[in-house]
Amino acid sequence: MACKSIARTTIALGILAGSHGHVVAHDLSSVSAQHAGSDASLPVGDGRVSTDAPQTGYVYSCTSDFRTGGARHYGEWLRQGRWFPDEKVVVSGEKSWPEAYFEMVADKSSITVKMNSLPTNHPTGTFPIARSDPAYQYDTNPNPIAAQALELMIPAQPSFASEPGCLRRGMIGFTVNGVALYNALDDAGLDAAAHEVQDACAGHPSGRGQYHYHAGAPCIPGIKENAIIGWAIDGFPIMGLSGGEGQAFTNSDLDECHGHAQQIAIDGRNYSYAYRVTAEYPYTLGCYKGTILRGTNRQIREGLNTRRIRGAAGGNRERQPRDQRRRD
Repeated sequence: MACKSIARTTIALGILAGSHGHVVAHDLSSVSAQHAGSDASLPVGDGRVSTDAPQTGYVYSCTSDFRTGGARHYGEWLRQGRWFPDEKVVVSGEKSWPEAYFEMVADKSSITVKMNSLPTNHPTGTFPIARSDPAYQYDTNPNPIAAQALELMIPAQPSFASEPGCLRRGMIGFTVNGVALYNALDDAGLDAAAHEVQDACAGHPSGRGQYHYHAGAPCIPGIKENAIIGWAIDGFPIMGLSGGEGQAFTNSDLDECHGHAQQIAIDGRNYSYAYRVTAEYPYTLGCYKGTILRGTNRQIREGLNTRRIRGAAGGNRERQPRDQRRRD
């Protein structure tokens, strides 16, 4: 699946002026087709969930009530506590989205984001997953991709919260190609990137049809670079895998929220902190470092399709045993 420009992206925020944080040497030469920055194998993140307090390398989750969703069967790419991204099957198809749009416009205090959660720069796989698709034996995602109608505000000058905030289900940020970013967990509270079958750009739809990523996806512009690849809804930027000289970050380089102090200048605005994408779980955010504007989560809820798609995950489906999980 080629990454190509097919729709509209507007970011009225200027250009990254440059920033350099502390990095240590890690090889960034291997990038798989489905998981940006992956090595031959990665540790599965199952069980690395905290509901009491944030921890480095964990998802600080707002809920401990996980469903029986997720992938239908364990894939052969999962063995001995590790997963092998290059062996993982992907959902077939190349569906283009010419109606995709993504806009960011900043004023002094806030940034207004308008998006429909369709990727502006790449096609997606075909969802629902067809029975004839080899991916179906592992993951029966019945959800079609549907355009959303999101308009939300994030801080233009984000501030640090008095204590880190937990991550809810659903959208915790967005990428520069207009795709929603979810946390690293599937509906069963397991490592979504390891277990769930996604398309070649590491995306898939939720029960409301929102196309999203759970990790650093190979089709995100700048994903392998020291560049902004998205924003968390607390207003802090999310940076790519590289520290600027072909070196990738790992969990040991980052704090409990999966970020670090870094000076970034954009259009006269100065950021002092950024989240980082890593090849290893939890991939993007571990918790929120900043304060979310009042009303942002409501704006997200109001912008999603009002009904779950019939037969979609968490909708009109029976609860399944652990080896037949569905997804978020």
